[in-house]
Amino acid sequence: MAGVAGDATTAVPSGWQEGAAALPGAGYDDGNRRRRDREREDRERERRGRWHRWDTRWSPYAFVAPFFLFFAVFGLFPLLYTGWASLHRVELTAPGDMEWVGLHNFSRLLGDSFFWNALRNTVTIGLLSTVPQLLIALGVAHLLNHRLRGSTFFRVAVLTPYATSVAAATLVFVLLFGRDHGMINWGLGLAGLGAVDWQNGTWTSQLAVSTIVVWRWTGYNALIYLAAMRSIPDELYESAELDGASRLQQFRHVTLPSLRPTILFTCVVSTIGATQLFGEPLLFNGGAGATGGSDHQFQTLGLYLYEQGWVNLHLGRASAIAWAMFLILLVIGALNRLVARRLRRSS
Repeated sequence: MAGVAGDATTAVPSGWQEGAAALPGAGYDDGNRRRRDREREDRERERRGRWHRWDTRWSPYAFVAPFFLFFAVFGLFPLLYTGWASLHRVELTAPGDMEWVGLHNFSRLLGDSFFWNALRNTVTIGLLSTVPQLLIALGVAHLLNHRLRGSTFFRVAVLTPYATSVAAATLVFVLLFGRDHGMINWGLGLAGLGAVDWQNGTWTSQLAVSTIVVWRWTGYNALIYLAAMRSIPDELYESAELDGASRLQQFRHVTLPSLRPTILFTCVVSTIGATQLFGEPLLFNGGAGATGGSDHQFQTLGLYLYEQGWVNLHLGRASAIAWAMFLILLVIGALNRLVARRLRRSS
């Protein structure tokens, strides 16, 4: 009986166990748990939101950071060091021995006849190469813009000179412009004209160097013009055709006005390239080095810089020439911006 009584006093009815789950304390614990879960979710959502905002703000800078890093190492630092060296008298044989001279290297350039000769040659060769190059490129692009059989082949063909090494192209043209056995003089002989000494004459040598530049870069500019022509809406040509405009009139009044920004871009890029011209005149001179001919008749600014820095070993003077070229390019860029602004206002 005692065992039975003990069992009766210690046993908990099943109804009490079911009711224990409904006690006020158990509901309070469940509420705390749900509240903590919501707070945890809110914190996680806030953390993801902060990460998203940070990613949206800073990820573009992370993507472009490699460019600025390489530019700082290979562009900005050489530019600043060249500017610092231009203010010193320093030889390439002892670049650590610098003597401060201030603006002496720049003032010396103002009275240097070879510098002005190189600048004049650079401008002349630039005009002789840039103007025909862009005009021919515009005509080639206009032809390629029409539906032609094998148009892909022609587009690749016009780009082939650009892909050719400047050394290979120049050496071929040296053979073509040879005085005694060149093909150009051979053709002049067939026409009853005398042979021309292309390397020793002032205008003839500059014309020959310009021909190399025209041959190499015409196809590149033609493809730029072609891409711009492809972006002109067909509705403009259809409207002009309905108005009775001929192909030539469509080109003058539809194509050219639409290409003005592109033409301005190619003019600026070609001018910058002409200012930095180096490989073609150097190789055209053969084994005579950076003199640009027997009388410096086609020595450009790039060749004169090379002659002062790496032939005469005057690193300070070469740095001053480099900065003079940089200032010239800045002036060209400023003129480009001024012309572009006026074109936008006029249109």
